[in-house]
Amino acid sequence: MSVPFLSAGEVNARHADELKAAAARVIDSGWYILGEEVAAFEREFAAYCGVRHVVGVGNGFDALSLILRGYKQLGALREGDEVIVPGNTFIASFLAITENRLVPVPVEPDPTTFNLDPMRVEDAIGPRTRAIMAVHLYGQLADMPALSALARQHKLLLIEDAAQAHGAVGSGRKAGAWGDAAGFSFFPTKNLGALGDGGAVVTDDDALARCIAALRNYGSEVKYHYPYQGINSRLDEMQAAMLRVKLKYLDEDIARRREVARRYREGIHHWNILLPTVIHEEGHVWHLFVVRSDRRDELHLHLESHGIQSQVHYPLPPHFQPAYPSLHDIRLPLTERLHREVLSLPMGPTMDAQAVAQVVQACETFGGAR
Repeated sequence: MSVPFLSAGEVNARHADELKAAAARVIDSGWYILGEEVAAFEREFAAYCGVRHVVGVGNGFDALSLILRGYKQLGALREGDEVIVPGNTFIASFLAITENRLVPVPVEPDPTTFNLDPMRVEDAIGPRTRAIMAVHLYGQLADMPALSALARQHKLLLIEDAAQAHGAVGSGRKAGAWGDAAGFSFFPTKNLGALGDGGAVVTDDDALARCIAALRNYGSEVKYHYPYQGINSRLDEMQAAMLRVKLKYLDEDIARRREVARRYREGIHHWNILLPTVIHEEGHVWHLFVVRSDRRDELHLHLESHGIQSQVHYPLPPHFQPAYPSLHDIRLPLTERLHREVLSLPMGPTMDAQAVAQVVQACETFGGAR
């Protein structure tokens, strides 16, 4: 039996009737952009996250970029300001910063969680630092109490890249409710995934929410009146309707992902496969289950030979990407090692016990005994 990395089709098939009914509702409404579905989803996701405002946008990258753009518009950021960001993140985190002519300052992660290390963040704060971007990598919350304290102490903005952490909880607060603002992605493979692109900005900042609501719609607050130079980045009615259906099942899906992760953690004991460290069980929603091995490429091929799909998140860190030649001289030894060693095992709410057992067995037979 082959084991896919994630079957988005299977994930959505469980709710096919509801999704089709929601699509029909949108089609019949005759209103397809910034209508009742988007407004309703924004209210429902705000209630879920425990914040005052959600602004639906076109995708997760735009969510991050518009947060920074909004704070520039409001005077909290200026071109050339520095934003501290994890070195071991998806390139979208960097792109959102440089898109706004801000300067990314990559720092090393905590070696156990792969998330931002508050001590290294503190060491990186300089006279031009104006914000910290905390990425909840793989679905595990960064150390938000410590990062929040640092942000307050140094009067910095704290922005959450929560693209992989829908529903993660720490100290009773969900991802998105810790920082000044957070960006979410609803890419189809996310824990809360649309059937196309989608994203959202989550915030308690009234002024920022109003500004981003205008910026996403060409800069308009009132039709044909443009106080800002905006863009076109609107969560559309169809995707909002799909997300409203799937939001109802998000916590159930997280519970299923945690069960898969539990079985992996209990079953995989191979000496050359390092399992992820979990600080707080409720703080991890297992968007990805990422192991480490200094024989990562061999492990990937071994799993493939057993019909198991695995993926590398991510093979090359942003500071080594051709898009950022000015960062190529930076050395982040731990980040660079992680990118050589990480491998994501199959993970999703539709994995059955047989598929999980197959992955565990394949991992246990990797390369023979020590």
